Amino acid sequence: MKHTVLECRKLSVRFGGVQALHEVDFQADQGHITAIIGPNGAGKTTLLNVISGMVSPVSGEILFDTHTITHCPVHQRNSLGMVRTFQNLEIFSNMTVLENVMTGCHGHMPLAAWHSLLRTPKAIALEHRIKEQALEALEFVGLTGLNTVSAKELAFGQQRSLELARALAARPRLLLLDEPAAGLNIAETQALAEMIVRIRDTYQVSIILVEHDMELVMGISDAIMVLCFGQVISRGTPGQIQKDPQVIAAYLGSDEDE
Repeated sequence: MKHTVLECRKLSVRFGGVQALHEVDFQADQGHITAIIGPNGAGKTTLLNVISGMVSPVSGEILFDTHTITHCPVHQRNSLGMVRTFQNLEIFSNMTVLENVMTGCHGHMPLAAWHSLLRTPKAIALEHRIKEQALEALEFVGLTGLNTVSAKELAFGQQRSLELARALAARPRLLLLDEPAAGLNIAETQALAEMIVRIRDTYQVSIILVEHDMELVMGISDAIMVLCFGQVISRGTPGQIQKDPQVIAAYLGSDEDE
C-alpha cells in the first residue's frame, strides 16, 4: 500500500513583492523518486529550500510522516532522516575523502562532548561505527581506495559522488537532490541516473529530485510535479507529463506567445 512520506499543503513563499510559490500542494511517496521540474525561475529550488528548512513559508504546512515540520530548523529535519545535496558542490576541500563522508554521520550519533575529550570506550566505539558507515558509502558510489586523498584533488564527477556518499552515510529516509547532474557530461549523467535508482532500491530511501536534464528525469522518476511561476501546472507519471499541453507550452511557448 502506498505511503506518503512527505506532504506539503498550500505552501506560499514571498520575497518582497515576488510570489515565489503560491499554494503549492506536493507529496512524495515512500520508496519513490519524485521529480520537481519547470522552466527557470519556476520555484523549484525555493520549494526544496522550504522542504529542507532553509526558507520559511508565509503560509501552508509540511508533514514528514506524522510530524509537522513547517517551522522546524534544519538540524531537526536532519535528525528525522531528511538529508539534502546542493546544486553547487558543498564539500570540505581541505579534508580527505573519508573525513568528508564521516561529517555526514555525526548529527545522527549524538554523544556528550566529554566522551570525545576523554576518548572513552563509547567515543571510540562511535568513531569506529562512523568510519564503517563512511567506508560503506564510499564503496557504494565507487570511490573505494580514495579514502586518504584530499577532496579537492578529485575530478568534478567524483566530487559529485563524494557528496552523495556523505548523504548516504547519514542513513537518510528522505533524500533531497538539487540538480545533481549539473556540470556532468553525458556518461557521468547516465552513471548518476543508475546510482540514484540503486540508492532508492538498495536503501529503500525516498528521493525528491530537482533537475533540468529531462532525459534523466523521465528515465528514473516514478512521479513528476511541474511548477511554472510558483504554481503547480501538472503532476503525474513521466508519460503523462510528456503529453501534457500545459507542460509543453511552459517549456516551449504556446502559439499565442509566438
